[in-house]
Amino acid sequence: MTGGRNNTITKFILVGFSDFPKLKLILFIIFLGTYLSTVVWNLCLIILIRINPYLHTPMYFFLSNLSFLDFCYVTSTTPKMLSGFFQKHRSITFVGCTMQYFVFSSLGLAECCLLAAMAYDRYAAICNPLLYTAIMSPSLCVHMVVGAYITGLLGSLIQLCAIVQLHFCGPNIINHFICDLPQLLVLSCSETFPLQVLKFVIAVIFGLASVLVILISYGYIFGTILKISSVEGRSKAFNTCASHLTAVTLFFGSGLFVYMHPSSDISKGYDKMASVFYTVVIPMLNPLIYSLRNKEIKDALKRCKKRCFSYFHC
Repeated sequence: MTGGRNNTITKFILVGFSDFPKLKLILFIIFLGTYLSTVVWNLCLIILIRINPYLHTPMYFFLSNLSFLDFCYVTSTTPKMLSGFFQKHRSITFVGCTMQYFVFSSLGLAECCLLAAMAYDRYAAICNPLLYTAIMSPSLCVHMVVGAYITGLLGSLIQLCAIVQLHFCGPNIINHFICDLPQLLVLSCSETFPLQVLKFVIAVIFGLASVLVILISYGYIFGTILKISSVEGRSKAFNTCASHLTAVTLFFGSGLFVYMHPSSDISKGYDKMASVFYTVVIPMLNPLIYSLRNKEIKDALKRCKKRCFSYFHC
């Protein structure tokens, strides 16, 4: 499996966090708790938005889809990572490895597009409040979300077609907890420069283009906020954007760090920590970021609690 160039690799070994043997149990408990919290919080937010008619607006439609993406995203990587803590041989087949990358890459690219769509939604709400309902029609919202899913799928499919053309002859040890593209490029015996260029182009198209849309939207938003005369009005307008800005900064900051630097730098191990952040931590933080500063979600939670209390005390 790890021999000379005449061998063909059919399985990879995921190192994961085996270089911290004394912290194995602690890390497992932390990641398991984080995963369960992520699943519960995102599913609860989806259900809350679904059952509460006050939250049937474009903003919360996008937010429910963001929670769905985060739920699928963390589920595509974390269970495999958790199982590796107690496996002597942390192997994954080449097909399983490429499919794992295809799934979480599709979800990640779709989230880039969705965050850009959410920025446009905030622009329409703050800069054109009288036309907001007409601009952000239900059909447009559905088209934007479906477009984000399809675009993410196509972007990942292009990379998958390039990955399956690579030849792997050894070694087969991936110094990571997931099958990510930078690690596969390092292990390949094929010429990887075209795929590295493709990786950079995809990162530019989805990452920088989405960031550009977000920056332009918020440029107009901040200009509009500064024109608001009352302090209370400016504060209310800014609070509607603060959660989204926080989520954007965390997601794009960690993601661009991993996918925009050369693959040869991965030996430093910095990207493993960054990957933990955007594959495990951010999906858990997003529902909290959007809930803790959001009065409408807090009110919806209170109404839900009252209904549950009334139901169980009938």
